[in-house]
Amino acid sequence: MTDFIIIGGGVAGTSAGAYLSKLGTVRLLEAEASLAYHASGRSAALFEESYGKPSTVALNAASRSYHVDNNLLSPRGLMLVGSKAAGVEFEAERIQMGLELMSGDEAKEMVPILNTNVIDRAGYHADAWDLDTDLLIQSFVKTIRANGGKVTTKAAVTDIQKQGSGWQVTTKDGVYTAAILVNAAGPWVDQIAQMADIAPIGFTPYRRSMGRIPAPGGHDVSSWPMIFGANEAWYAKPDAGALIVSPAEEDLMEPHDVFADDMVLAEGMARYEENVIEPVTRLLASWAGLRTFSPDRTLVLGPEPSEPSFIWCAGQGGYGMQSSPAAGQLLADLVNNKTPAIDAGAVAALNPARFRS
Repeated sequence: MTDFIIIGGGVAGTSAGAYLSKLGTVRLLEAEASLAYHASGRSAALFEESYGKPSTVALNAASRSYHVDNNLLSPRGLMLVGSKAAGVEFEAERIQMGLELMSGDEAKEMVPILNTNVIDRAGYHADAWDLDTDLLIQSFVKTIRANGGKVTTKAAVTDIQKQGSGWQVTTKDGVYTAAILVNAAGPWVDQIAQMADIAPIGFTPYRRSMGRIPAPGGHDVSSWPMIFGANEAWYAKPDAGALIVSPAEEDLMEPHDVFADDMVLAEGMARYEENVIEPVTRLLASWAGLRTFSPDRTLVLGPEPSEPSFIWCAGQGGYGMQSSPAAGQLLADLVNNKTPAIDAGAVAALNPARFRS
């Protein structure tokens, strides 16, 4: 018997495993043939400390040193573009994100394809960073293995039973037992909970699509910031000499290996094109991922009140990569009955008990 079984090999499961492996033996189970196959492998990969609700921002801030110390960040910057028509929404977002106001012409100096007949204002700050998500996952897995933990892929869970003081988890290739079960199964977390005879919380997976287009107008996009339209109607981000454009949709989905919807992607590209002077001529690639949220759209981190040996690590939404080091540390602190490093208000906001009467 191991100390911890972790179900899910995305950023939630690997970060939890890295910190819990310092407390005991870990067995991480991933259904797919590789780690970070679903949402974690389809991230926009940005570290923006002020992005998310207050409890998420607290996790982001506490995660920053890990990202810096492990050389996971490179300069990117963030720009929010707006117009008179969306002035109220733009200003609220700009203030919330702490962005410096600039004119449309000033924004165009940074991103020459912006259409200043539409965009007459922007917000910007340099404190947003590309996050090397592959290296992040690898750093967590390295820690798990260095501490004697095991990572098992192609291990879809078929049955979970509570037996005495531990858990028995059956997969397609074997049976594993542990004292504590960590549910980090992304869009499938409620299904895993029900298999363990734990009441679901009501997580909702939403599709988000992305398309990669050639560098607009042949520009060198490497120094451009990540660009958001007001109300997050679209966003664009440089990527390996090209540009990723997303319609930033939230379409409710059942958990599955999701693909981009061509019509949704086309509509998003059209919204992007309204704000630039270079048309989209072709797609280099397209994909989609599921961003999974709890009912209050805040992460769920900690023991299940009805069964403290069942640990939730769920609801990362679009914040999992940047918040993962602090999320993993928080779970380890809670399991170890140690006062968490982040403030008590954030810990309470993340507690699964908020969904239980």
